[in-house]
Amino acid sequence: MEQIIKILSELHPDVDFETCDTLIDDKIIDSFDIVTIISELCDEFDITIPVEEIIPKNFNSAKALHAMVERLIEEE
Repeated sequence: MEQIIKILSELHPDVDFETCDTLIDDKIIDSFDIVTIISELCDEFDITIPVEEIIPKNFNSAKALHAMVERLIEEE
């Protein structure tokens, strides 16, 4: 989880990613941020994020991102 928060904080240092669960809903992150996050997560965790996983539910919070990463690591 720390690595995910670090990645997010590099994009938006002013956001409390520990508690925020409306990153997409409140337009805190945009499509360009999502592309960056996907790239960083793939590099950091050596995973591939399939297109069907790129949905708002998976990107609305650091916890959701963490859950998605954990799930993808288990599947590989």
